[in-house]
Amino acid sequence: MEIIRRYVLSGYWIKLARWVPVYTDESQRLAVMSIGFLLDNRNSAVVWRGPKKTAMVKQFLTDVCWGELDYLIIDTPPGTSDEHISVMENLKQVKCDGAIIVTTPQQVSIEDVRKEITFCRKTGITILGIIENMSGFVCPHCTECTNIFSTGGGESLAELSKVTLLGSLPIDPRVGQLLGKAAVKELPDSPCAKVFKEIVNKLGAT
Repeated sequence: MEIIRRYVLSGYWIKLARWVPVYTDESQRLAVMSIGFLLDNRNSAVVWRGPKKTAMVKQFLTDVCWGELDYLIIDTPPGTSDEHISVMENLKQVKCDGAIIVTTPQQVSIEDVRKEITFCRKTGITILGIIENMSGFVCPHCTECTNIFSTGGGESLAELSKVTLLGSLPIDPRVGQLLGKAAVKELPDSPCAKVFKEIVNKLGAT
């Protein structure tokens, strides 16, 4: 998990420790870093106040051996808390492409996400688009999609906020069983795979 390098400066040994991300395959094309990898027990809870969370976000951006990256995707929790402010401040020196807003169809989720859109606009972060997650349930037997929560929430939010709706992802139990494998490769004809491809195409056109 750590790379230890030693340098000699004015007769003193200096130890520089950097974290190595977890790679998803042998080709090392996709690297992941999470605070969960640093805990001794998976049941441990991270109960930190703002300053500690801010410092950890900065370390993830500056002290991880990311290597040469094509894309760096930061998955933040819902809301507009310390984590979001820390990410925004630490990326000031980097040309950030923008934020992708994720919501679910329910009205309570839409209300929260509207605040995130306001946050992005106030801090000068470009909004690349909105993704509606859990948009219906896909039956694993007949592949019929049923709207068990609500419908049209992401579309209405996109229209209200004048932001592009990138796609609506349904709940597909088969995708959940892939355990980290790509749905577009393992289930190329599934509704989720088709939506993922549409999302990528729309982002590539921006």
